[in-house]
Amino acid sequence: MDQKIIRIKDIALKAKVSPGTVDRVIHNRGKVAEKVRIRIQKIIDESNYEPNLMARALGSKKQYRFAALIPDHQVDSYWLAPKTGIEKAAAELKQFGVSVQQFIFNPYDAKDFVRKAEELTAARPEGIFLSPIFYHEVLPFLAQWHDSSVPFVLFNTEISDHGPLSYIGQDSYQSGKLAGKLMHYGQSEPCSILIAHIDEKIDNAAHLLKKEEGLRDYFSQQQDVFGITTIELDSSDPEGFNSRLADAVNGIADLRHIFVTTSKAHLVAAELERRQLGDIRIIGYDLVPANLHYLEKGSIGFLINQNPERQGYLGIRQLADFLVFRKAVSKTKFLPLDIITLENLRYYLEEDVMNVAEKLA
Repeated sequence: MDQKIIRIKDIALKAKVSPGTVDRVIHNRGKVAEKVRIRIQKIIDESNYEPNLMARALGSKKQYRFAALIPDHQVDSYWLAPKTGIEKAAAELKQFGVSVQQFIFNPYDAKDFVRKAEELTAARPEGIFLSPIFYHEVLPFLAQWHDSSVPFVLFNTEISDHGPLSYIGQDSYQSGKLAGKLMHYGQSEPCSILIAHIDEKIDNAAHLLKKEEGLRDYFSQQQDVFGITTIELDSSDPEGFNSRLADAVNGIADLRHIFVTTSKAHLVAAELERRQLGDIRIIGYDLVPANLHYLEKGSIGFLINQNPERQGYLGIRQLADFLVFRKAVSKTKFLPLDIITLENLRYYLEEDVMNVAEKLA
């Protein structure tokens, strides 16, 4: 039988059973005599039958309420991209009965995160999508959702040992190793490296620790000894930010590279430019307009693109595949580690983002 036109009715006729019996075998529900089940399964396998999941979902009247727990892009512009991806997926899935309610929290306020997580839990959604940037605060919620059999998908920060349905994002450890390799290429002799964590408490940000670990592990495997120093900076205090950065830069002998583990590389680039320290190379993350401005000026050498819009889009699609279309989903979906330079920048940009960057120039 042609798998493009095979129907449950066709399988039932060949197996000499009712369509309802075939449906129970396909979905592994209800009682079916073992001999009959084996006979039906053999026909299914031989015919390469694949259910039309989308048609079935379209015909269903069931409504699926998803919840997205995401940081406020008005506080940190990085989060506009995943929000856009979430909304794009929600628009596509609306015809299948899917709605996505957003719970927006301040990315620099753990208490606000907890409040929004509590509101989300009280809303009792069928599926949850979130960025667990506050590691300690999120763990009780992950345990609660897991115990309640509510599937949740994580993005941006991987926490694999607390029962998520899936993780969408980059391999933070490997991105740190990649940053190390980019620094090492063209570096003819050992030097000093500064790792800058900006606006996140490192003891509560697992993904930043992974990035740092990856970079340190890369250089530990080299024959030459590179000095690596870590600093935490708070951009809410501009004077303190610049002072601490200046002390670090002045106090580290032979400093040649700065690795910024968040989307705030532009803050470091601006201060180095003000101090006319153009010989220090910067590697950072994300195609936010301010970073693009300094990439085009040459102050930032490389950006590692985490593709946050696609993270948001794929996370909602993962929930839909599992809950609506009844598909198996992968536990981990790592996105590529794209290295962005001035030469290939335009191939990665949406037109509106490029226009903003050009206005900053």
